[in-house]
Amino acid sequence: MKVALLYPEVYDMARYRQERKEFPPFGVLYLAAVAEEAGHQVAIHRVAPGHTALNLASFDAVGFSLASSATYGLMLQARRDATINPDALVMVGGVHANFYPAESLKDFTADVVADGESEDTILELLDRADDRDFSTVAGVLFERDGQIVRNVPRPLMRDIDTLPLPARHLLPVDDIVLRDRLAGTNTRMAHVMFSRGCPFPCSFCAVAQRRMQYRGGVSARTELTHLIDTYGIEGFAIVDDNFIVNKDKVTDICHHITDLGLRWSALSRVDTVDQPLLNTMAASGCIEIKYGMESGSERLLKAMRKNTTQAKIRAAVEMTAKAGIQAKVFIIHGFPGENTETTRETIGLLRELRPTLGRVSLFRFVPLPGTEVYANALLHGIHGTHQQPGWDGDWTKFHIHHNERHWWGDADAWAETERSYAELRAFVEGEWGPQG
Repeated sequence: MKVALLYPEVYDMARYRQERKEFPPFGVLYLAAVAEEAGHQVAIHRVAPGHTALNLASFDAVGFSLASSATYGLMLQARRDATINPDALVMVGGVHANFYPAESLKDFTADVVADGESEDTILELLDRADDRDFSTVAGVLFERDGQIVRNVPRPLMRDIDTLPLPARHLLPVDDIVLRDRLAGTNTRMAHVMFSRGCPFPCSFCAVAQRRMQYRGGVSARTELTHLIDTYGIEGFAIVDDNFIVNKDKVTDICHHITDLGLRWSALSRVDTVDQPLLNTMAASGCIEIKYGMESGSERLLKAMRKNTTQAKIRAAVEMTAKAGIQAKVFIIHGFPGENTETTRETIGLLRELRPTLGRVSLFRFVPLPGTEVYANALLHGIHGTHQQPGWDGDWTKFHIHHNERHWWGDADAWAETERSYAELRAFVEGEWGPQG
């Protein structure tokens, strides 16, 4: 069977205005890999503004990956503009579909929507492409006799090491191998995914899967060896939502890759690291850890449900520097309740950390669909969600790149937020250089 998988092209969140490529679309790369392994012929198609009228007439099945709510409208445009065989199986999945599957099914006039982990799901759907009987397929929604049917959820895989390597060969090499993407170096690198999920309840973060799934050290080494042999990489960046949760799993991966001589980076919380683990990571080639600091205000950290403190932030940055690893932090400004006082608390902590803090990326708060803040908009004083009166249908407003939209508070409160953001940005750019 010929299968086309579509994904939206987006730009790296730290360098959006430079139109720098984001990491590859791992969701469709894994789906393509399992479909190819099962004997299907797969093509991956990029969807971008001005590039939505795709000719997909030769495919027996077409899958739309809704990687974010901000690109939902773009993917809908591709659904309208693309030439698709009327008899083709139309499937929808991805982040937005996981949060709003019924709406996605209707909007895309799809045959079926996959909700959750989909590598096993897509194989069962392709097996049923002829009769369209999805009644026994776990983790999907479909329409029958004018009613939406939601099947039982699909259990998460126990062992994601059983998955084939993502089908990078279906994308141009320039989408796989990048430079100026690893801790500010010019290292020839690729992106990898060694775990899935995040168990923490941060109210601003859209994570559909709370249970962690880790790959083992042998599996990680196999993929990295493949990337060295095939693409000649010198380093890699782990794109997992939160790689450093299970210290034993992280240690296992480190021990298996140390002798490869690669430099690498990963994302973490400040409260999941310790000195022995950081030393082990450094010995295996880790050169940067990106921490979700978010704010220097403990009042806001509590409101965000981060469950961290200034002391934990200080400790993580200091231990990271002691291990010989560069620390980078992400800051989110403008969470409901942000004001001049909370902003200056953030500036104060950043100033204190400056001698040991390598890089800072500053973002403005956006109530992302699927987050606790979005789901409880009235509680947080948020307006402009699709579940509130006056919804304008514009999903693009939920982009995270220099978003200056007035999301909460009255005019005076928002004016103070704007002024304090300008103060914070001036400080960050003065110390660490221009923000993307």
